[in-house]
Amino acid sequence: MSMMTRSRNQKGYTLVNALFILVVLAALGAFMVTMSGVQSRTPVLALQGARAYQAAQAGIEWGIAQSAAGVCTASSAFIVEGFAVTLACTATPVSEGTTTYNVYEISALAEMGSYGAPEYVSRRIEARVTGL
Repeated sequence: MSMMTRSRNQKGYTLVNALFILVVLAALGAFMVTMSGVQSRTPVLALQGARAYQAAQAGIEWGIAQSAAGVCTASSAFIVEGFAVTLACTATPVSEGTTTYNVYEISALAEMGSYGAPEYVSRRIEARVTGL
């Protein structure tokens, strides 16, 4: 009699173990799928970030060239390889002794996508130039 009771209790224990192992394996599988998705998107976003930096750098160089010509527009925008580049420039006159010159503060923002979207990428570069 005692042996039969023990045998019945052990069958239920095996079912609990099997359910626990299934839950753990399902959680591990879900984690691996999530990590695989993140790892596949990370290099793409890094590449887009580098491209955004280069587009912003092109904007800064264009702003410096405009400043050298004496043109400093408060805001302008253009497209570089699909990135919307917004350029801002301010000129501040500085006097040192008898010499007066302008210090140009140039800011370039390169963006692709809409803010809040998972594929949104942006880079901002600022530069201060003088002696032009």
